[in-house]
Amino acid sequence: MSGRLIGVGVGPGDPDLITFKAARAIGAADVVAYFAKAGNKSHARAIASAHFAPAARELPLLYPVTTEIHRHDPAYQAALTGFYEASAAAIAAELEAGRTVAVLSEGDPLFYGSYMHLHVRLAPRFPAEVIAGVTGMSGCWSMTGQPIAQGDDVLMVLPGTLDETELTRRLKEADAAVIMKVGRNLPKIRRALAAAGRLERAHYVERGTMADCSTVPLATRADTPAPYFSIVLVPGWEGAP
Repeated sequence: MSGRLIGVGVGPGDPDLITFKAARAIGAADVVAYFAKAGNKSHARAIASAHFAPAARELPLLYPVTTEIHRHDPAYQAALTGFYEASAAAIAAELEAGRTVAVLSEGDPLFYGSYMHLHVRLAPRFPAEVIAGVTGMSGCWSMTGQPIAQGDDVLMVLPGTLDETELTRRLKEADAAVIMKVGRNLPKIRRALAAAGRLERAHYVERGTMADCSTVPLATRADTPAPYFSIVLVPGWEGAP
């Protein structure tokens, strides 16, 4: 009898934003797997560790590369593909032994999450479930009190890794926007927002919902690279009182 795979969304950072369902699944798992950069601690583990069963085994999944190589470089693609294949094989061995494996995912597992690369490899072969998590963007706009979209507003979620021309075009079309994957792309994002006439509405949020979170109007933020946990919000609802 095979075990069960569970992709568990643990939310954007505040441990209190883990759902009851996620906490129960983590506490019942035989094995808890989580992603981290080699040499670094896992943020997902830090959020959820209070719910681990005492007898649960931990399975760290350590990225061989993150931003050291450009994402379009064949070497990057090869390294990540090999990593996901090896991670899926390690989890498959646990599932074949009849164990329940909970894979932690920051935010929601199927929204820009690494878990999805395991899900597409394993779900066709083993019983699998995905537990939704609070997304980083919803955690950030709730924290800042920014109404993001209303009525007929069109909300776009954009990766900051897009080409500047394409990013500008999309921002001109959207009533509201969330820009993720900020990091070293911050100067480009600022230029695109200015070209689209949206810079004055944009808010920069760093480490949203975490204890050391901060937010400022993007126009006032320096162009130094942003940390991994950062996001830009462009609220819609321009007719708001």
